[in-house]
Amino acid sequence: MKKILTISLALALALAVAGCAYKKADSETGTDATDYYSRLEHCAEQIRRKTDFVPDIALVLGSGLGNFADNLDITAEIPYSEIDGFPVSTVAGHDGKLIFCTLGGKKLAIMKGRVHYYEGYSVHEVVLPLRVLHLLGAKTAILTNAVGAINADFNVGDFVLTTDHISSFVPSPLIGENIDKLGERFVDMSKVYDEEMISIAESVAARNSIPVHRGVLVQTSGPQYETPTEIQMYRNAGADTVGMSTVVEAIAAKHMGMRVCDICCITNMAAGLQEKLSHDEVQSSSDNSSKSFATLVNGLISEL
Repeated sequence: MKKILTISLALALALAVAGCAYKKADSETGTDATDYYSRLEHCAEQIRRKTDFVPDIALVLGSGLGNFADNLDITAEIPYSEIDGFPVSTVAGHDGKLIFCTLGGKKLAIMKGRVHYYEGYSVHEVVLPLRVLHLLGAKTAILTNAVGAINADFNVGDFVLTTDHISSFVPSPLIGENIDKLGERFVDMSKVYDEEMISIAESVAARNSIPVHRGVLVQTSGPQYETPTEIQMYRNAGADTVGMSTVVEAIAAKHMGMRVCDICCITNMAAGLQEKLSHDEVQSSSDNSSKSFATLVNGLISEL
């Protein structure tokens, strides 16, 4: 009973802090729903002036996974900094550009690098790029990210296909006036992650002897890594992996009616399961997993 009460109090505190942080960050953007949607359209129009490419799939590349885009047949490439109103990443390992290409007969819009809540952006800014790609035509979102393993049965270098998530420690991207052109006010989150896509990825992994698991992802705000006690709390709540991105993007994608798949690359064991955590380790582990990652994503896209 004491453990349950402690977890409940911690969750309540996290929600309160996240809500206050949301209000502060959102007020700093100075936008309302109408202005925000106009900004999405403005970004989309700028991209359309540079390319008439209409993507089927939006692929978001997480920390250290950007090398996937290096050897593709690219139709167009647009740095985030060249799109007025588009947030720009400040994190090492996130180049910050859109890449439009065809792979496995599917048209892809690749986000090579993402922005994060911990960079000082509001959560609406964090999901803006994915919303713009949806306006450009993308109906499917393949999200990728570097994560720490909470589940002690997982290993560094393994991949985890997210089957569910815990979003209670970051603000929802749906807070505020609803944008009806994007989706409905109250969104069912019973099945965020597409079972067919998960099964395809598992089959690709099995054929190529790539270690893959199913698991629940919890997103935290960062940028500090979690404490061992926090990790114990997340484990008790049912989480298998932890990261500083992705969940809010999955919520935004589900709100827009997109099919969603999330592929996590385990780059470290979470606090309490290894002695020390560092961003250099995250990038190094991602680099070491890049070949398997490319195989997994290529196979998934080809079989969709």
